[in-house]
Amino acid sequence: MTNPYARDMDKNAANYTPLSPLSFLERTASVYPDRIGVVHGTLKRTWREIYRRSRRLASALAQHGIGKGDTVAVMAPNVPEMVECHFGVPMAGAVLNALNTRLDAATIAFILEHGEAKVLITDREFAGTIAAALKQVRVRPLVIDIDDPLYDGPGEHLGSLDYEAFIADGDPDFAWHLPADEWDAISLNYTSGTTGDPKGVVYHHRGAYLNALGNVLAWNMPRHAVYLWTLPMFHCNGWCFPWTVTAQAGTHVCLRRVEAKAIYDAFADHGVTHLCGAPIVMGLLVNAKPEERRDFPQQVEMMTAAAPPPASIIQGMEALGIKVTHVYGLTEVYGPVVVCAWQPEWDTLPVEEQARIKARQGVNYPVLEGLMVADPETLAPVPADAATMGEVFMRGNVVMKGYLKNPAATEKAFRGGWFHTGDLGVLHPDGYVELKDRSKDIIISGGENISTIEVEGVLYRHPAVMEAAVVARPDEKWGETPCAFVNPKPGQSVTEAEIIAFCRQHLAGFKVPKTVIFGDLPKTSTGKVQKFVLRDKAREL
Repeated sequence: MTNPYARDMDKNAANYTPLSPLSFLERTASVYPDRIGVVHGTLKRTWREIYRRSRRLASALAQHGIGKGDTVAVMAPNVPEMVECHFGVPMAGAVLNALNTRLDAATIAFILEHGEAKVLITDREFAGTIAAALKQVRVRPLVIDIDDPLYDGPGEHLGSLDYEAFIADGDPDFAWHLPADEWDAISLNYTSGTTGDPKGVVYHHRGAYLNALGNVLAWNMPRHAVYLWTLPMFHCNGWCFPWTVTAQAGTHVCLRRVEAKAIYDAFADHGVTHLCGAPIVMGLLVNAKPEERRDFPQQVEMMTAAAPPPASIIQGMEALGIKVTHVYGLTEVYGPVVVCAWQPEWDTLPVEEQARIKARQGVNYPVLEGLMVADPETLAPVPADAATMGEVFMRGNVVMKGYLKNPAATEKAFRGGWFHTGDLGVLHPDGYVELKDRSKDIIISGGENISTIEVEGVLYRHPAVMEAAVVARPDEKWGETPCAFVNPKPGQSVTEAEIIAFCRQHLAGFKVPKTVIFGDLPKTSTGKVQKFVLRDKAREL
């Protein structure tokens, strides 16, 4: 017998629309056209203006032949243009590739080539890095300069026109369309490659839509929230918050540089209610000088990830009137998808106990279907005993499409129908996940991922180095910093300062080891370096 629920009720224009965060901007501009949507210094723009400018950008891109499947790269700090690119680029059918502004020229060149960027929108502050990168690419993209009036430092124009001139030729009433398929790519984000070159993580419209709303649900984020951009928008598309804040008709308060005084000024002058960032941002606020501080009356919510914040920092934040929420995620899952959902009964616990609980990663977002800690080979879940270690696995609509041009890595990541995070943790009896280690040996410093293999590769290029290994060293300010263990060649001598200077010539600044220890490296019987021994040594320093 034919299923009556499957008969004569197909999808059509009346009952089905592909999910896309682009619809958030259209609705907000229609319902709240005169509300301030972006603040940048003295600049304020309404949602009506943001929508028109985003459509101008989409139109201008289309006029230059940019369409479905084309990549538009952007190298910029947290400025209004970055907000507009999160809408204007996909409105043209293209894919947004927000570049990490802290990367070196060689890595930027690789990303531009691998992602096949047709257009590069770049802020003048990064002209030196971009100019060097463009010399290394085989096909030069169309270059458009952002000339932000709040930037008064050096930096030449690299393109034939700037952003304002470019969008001036666009149509503010450009007839953009939602994607025909919500599975279409909306953005491309590169990981800090753990083995060789970085991998290109592809997001689709459906996942971006759902995780943007997942942020609202997990954080109880109200309508008209005032959000301060301390988290870089290049990090997993700002953890999807360009779309989240827009969905809630909030206000994007842009910030070129993350500095204590600027943050306190934004709290006091703009009524900021929400912000995200690594624990280092909390350290800035708690340890700010008296002259950098300002009083603010409102309750502020901060979402943090990376290394768990210590009890003293959480206590200091609470004293300032800032409530901390701990989350966990990866580039491959659109940013945060696990949250330490707070239970009311925990409010009565001592501050130290609350901090211990807040340090756990937690439970899945409402939009993440599956979260488990399991044996990495058999995928058998571990017992909820807070002791048995396993790998953290995820599945659902907010997991990436896959790695661009890398089917082998994609297949490996999705083996068994789960996304393999590579992170190791335990499951508590209450169902909350807590990370214990990273099987990929990634160092997270100030919220930035650092590949130990990449740093080791540079160390081995030094003429006096025979052996090298890099591990994380705990750091009060950055969470973790690279610690290098170096065994010099016989008869050769080299100093810590020389090693660090050499690394600075070949690596982005945040990847350079802050500590160098000399001596023999501990090895297994098969000659493999015992990194767990080195981690213990680094912790004891």
